[in-house]
Amino acid sequence: MKNALILHGTGTKNTEFWFPYVKKELEKKGFDVWLPQLPHDEVPNLKEWVTFVLEHGKFTEETIIIGHSAGAQLILSLLEKVDVPVKQAILVSGYARALRADAEAEKNEKEPSWEKIKDRSKQWIFINSDNDPWGCDDKQGRIMLDHLGGTQIILHGEGHMGSTTYDQPYKEFPLILQLVEAI
Repeated sequence: MKNALILHGTGTKNTEFWFPYVKKELEKKGFDVWLPQLPHDEVPNLKEWVTFVLEHGKFTEETIIIGHSAGAQLILSLLEKVDVPVKQAILVSGYARALRADAEAEKNEKEPSWEKIKDRSKQWIFINSDNDPWGCDDKQGRIMLDHLGGTQIILHGEGHMGSTTYDQPYKEFPLILQLVEAI
């Protein structure tokens, strides 16, 4: 059975922004969708998040993983651990390198093992904006693209594609559905 996993980012709830919309629309298309509330989202610990998702999630060759911001970073870490390649990984406002000089959370400490994860997704898609206020921009997407291959989609003037701080409600995200349908 085809399944999807949707991962939110730091300081975000699974009920916010475009996450419920994508879940509902994928379920209409026959997907079994898991949209978990990740623990301690205000100050995430990557090891805790990875353990939580690996214990409760399902990864098969039909799995589609969608992550936003730190959720995209989580995808990279998860794919270092799973043995089966997933069908598609969509990283929205993702980043490849530490964005803060004084990393408080473990998620900012290291780059992914690029060579190890390169073949863990049959299709990589990076969606970034050219004006992300947190630096999760098209330059970060390009770094991931250069290491993993795939496709980068640059949206102009779309910020973080979901942010309370910058008043970006982003309640729907039909592009993601189009990308899933395209495979």
